[in-house]
Amino acid sequence: MHSEPIEVTKETVETAVFQSNLPVLLDFWADWCPPCHMISRWLDKIAPDYAGQLLIAKVDVTHDRTVANQFDVRSMPTLLWLVNGQVKYRLVDEFNEAGLRTLLDSLLIKEESTDFAD
Repeated sequence: MHSEPIEVTKETVETAVFQSNLPVLLDFWADWCPPCHMISRWLDKIAPDYAGQLLIAKVDVTHDRTVANQFDVRSMPTLLWLVNGQVKYRLVDEFNEAGLRTLLDSLLIKEESTDFAD
């Protein structure tokens, strides 16, 4: 159980993201991107609230374009919601912390209701 975001690289993406038992919020960021820094602070702040429910992971595209290319990420900031290694939702835009929490809550509820339907 992670109470803070983890860093993902091309060496760790398979085990961290594709083999995760939890949904994954994958944050693609770059040091030169001011909105990325803001989102990163939000993710650091909210990660403990979602520990055990989802994994928050970050990819620094400045140092690792391989993972960004693997997910066809072309602009910053980009957040991907993955379930069982599959991208289920893509958010490419600026947003606020409250909006991010609302989105995460709704995605988690959707996943829970999907689990019950199976």
